[in-house]
Amino acid sequence: MPRHQFAASTLSPGLHSSDLDDLGVTLGPDGGRLRAWSGAADAMELVVFDDTDLDWATDTVPLEPVGGGVWEVTTHLLRAGTRYAVRVDGPHAPGNTFNRGTLLIEPYSRGLDRGGYDAWRSVVVDGSFDWGGIAKPAVPLDRTVIYEGHLKGLSKRHPGVPPALHGTYAGLAHPAMIEHFLSLGVTSIELLPVHAFATEPRLLQHGLSNYWGYNTLNFFTPHAPYATERARREGPEAVLREFKGMVRLLHEAGLEVILDVVYNHTAEEGLGGPRSSLRGFDNAAYYRQQDDGAYIDVTGCGNSVDTSTDAAARLILDSLRYWAEDVQVDGFRFDLAATLGRDADHHFTPDHPLLRAIIDDPALAGVKKISEPWDVGMGGWQTGNFGDGWSEWNDRYRDRVRNFWLSDVDYARRASTAPVGIGGFATRLAGSANTFSAERGPLASVNFVTAHDGFTLRDLVSYDVKHNLGNGEQNRDGADTNRSFNHGAEGPTDDQGILATRRRAMRNLLGTLLLSAGIPMLTAGDEFGRTQRGNNNAYCHDSPLTWLSWEHADWQRDLFAHVQRLLALRRENPALRPIRFARLGEHTPSASVMEWFDEHGETMSGERWTSPSHRTLQYVAASTPEFEDFNRILLIIHGTERATEVTLPVIEGVSRYVPLWSSADEAPVLGHDDHAPGEVVPVPGTSMHLFRAE
Repeated sequence: MPRHQFAASTLSPGLHSSDLDDLGVTLGPDGGRLRAWSGAADAMELVVFDDTDLDWATDTVPLEPVGGGVWEVTTHLLRAGTRYAVRVDGPHAPGNTFNRGTLLIEPYSRGLDRGGYDAWRSVVVDGSFDWGGIAKPAVPLDRTVIYEGHLKGLSKRHPGVPPALHGTYAGLAHPAMIEHFLSLGVTSIELLPVHAFATEPRLLQHGLSNYWGYNTLNFFTPHAPYATERARREGPEAVLREFKGMVRLLHEAGLEVILDVVYNHTAEEGLGGPRSSLRGFDNAAYYRQQDDGAYIDVTGCGNSVDTSTDAAARLILDSLRYWAEDVQVDGFRFDLAATLGRDADHHFTPDHPLLRAIIDDPALAGVKKISEPWDVGMGGWQTGNFGDGWSEWNDRYRDRVRNFWLSDVDYARRASTAPVGIGGFATRLAGSANTFSAERGPLASVNFVTAHDGFTLRDLVSYDVKHNLGNGEQNRDGADTNRSFNHGAEGPTDDQGILATRRRAMRNLLGTLLLSAGIPMLTAGDEFGRTQRGNNNAYCHDSPLTWLSWEHADWQRDLFAHVQRLLALRRENPALRPIRFARLGEHTPSASVMEWFDEHGETMSGERWTSPSHRTLQYVAASTPEFEDFNRILLIIHGTERATEVTLPVIEGVSRYVPLWSSADEAPVLGHDDHAPGEVVPVPGTSMHLFRAE
């Protein structure tokens, strides 16, 4: 089957049309064939450049229309290493922005070269690579632990990584980094955008850069500045080879690679921004617009890719297939995924042809699909609505967990009682069944307390408000509602009591995250309490503010040990990671049967679920074995700052409770004495305690 051809017998027409097969450059014995799409163009030509002087056009060859909006040319000029661009001309009409003088990035380019700020050239790459028989790790969803980090920031300051590899693809796969990932216990490295991207002019004017990379130039090319200097000198083929080498080494270590992909908008910004690629090929087909050509911006970034058109949807699908098959990545996190599911009337629909195609495409079978289930347009908040096959960032989980351990405690200090009871928190702990259907189960939820966007874990417990003056927007950017709590002082302090309370709060947040049903996502650096000095929108800082520091104080090493312990316990106790929701009165394989008790060891009453004065809960989860041995745990949650006593529940078949972990300990402690059912145990304020029930 050709590179991008679909089986017509199993897939519907439209974005699967054979007219759209094999777009881009395909190399053959007679040179290369270029196929490019534009639904409205009336002329298109290939421009070939000198290999070293990107301003010297050496040849120009017209493309011919071959039907379905596709233009084509086969020429010996297209070979591995060729630098080229495309010129497109067409009628002047509302929505069109054709300019036959503009040199455009070909949308399916596998490589890019740069001759100036806006002087990009596509580059033909061969792409051959020896994978050495290394297969994808294929980590099951219930065992998946996502580690979200920035490609450059992860290794930029690591003392065990050679300086030449700092902040590079090769640096991420260095043994020192792999040892960190494996010793921590994560399974899947989720990288902030690594598709080729550009910095917006307004940031350059402030001496800043788009560090996070949510400003994509091209959906098929790895970001060259993340490659080593040697690979960059050798050119795009070497950059791609270094990227694939990173994937191969991480796979060899059993680690998955998930890419944060930005298909919802591009670096062409709003009208008047750069005409670098899609805008010049067919602006009206690629971007959402009003009838007069004004953009409909549901992303907040100036433009929104119009996935209701077959060409735009197919471009995204082909990009996913390329990264999953040719580059062997293991999954995708879709930025502002609600935009991808908007129809021709700009309304979100979970059965959008592109969303269905991503799930149904055989080439993407087994690939993890994670949506950020919102955008900034009308009807843009769609948490829980993405359907079978999708996992979703669960913002409701994030907010409830932050409330319980932080803003509720802050409120209680001032009002002598918390604002709410423990019921909503328990729902999130148990897998968010009120958000995700029984058919999808708890693994539809990607649980997180922090992410790249917002406060780090340490800042979440150290600041009441954002401190973003360094971003050049007078502190107007970034979220104002953070559900954070500084515990008595804003930012750095020498008060040992405040510092101890902050450390316990971090342990409670991490304990909740890593012991909840669902897929946990840990933000890089939170395992040792990284700070961004209160900046909750550090997207524009490529500096020590955002690079991970690997010099740690004793308390940071203790926090790291807590995360190690929690992840080991998650692996060892299947009751903590159910695949399905249990059904009352039924035996559901790979579910966890849950029982809920109050501090007296009695079954929780309705009043205690909702009463703000009762924030102590005993949670018992028993697995229903399908592939692993039977397992049962007890987790005690105490959500007020007053110490209390808890009577351990008496449960049939349980003769003892074996202590496994406590957030009250500064460092993980092993070897605590076992406890008997019915025994009364002291519980410090705002703490969690995990036991195995035997």
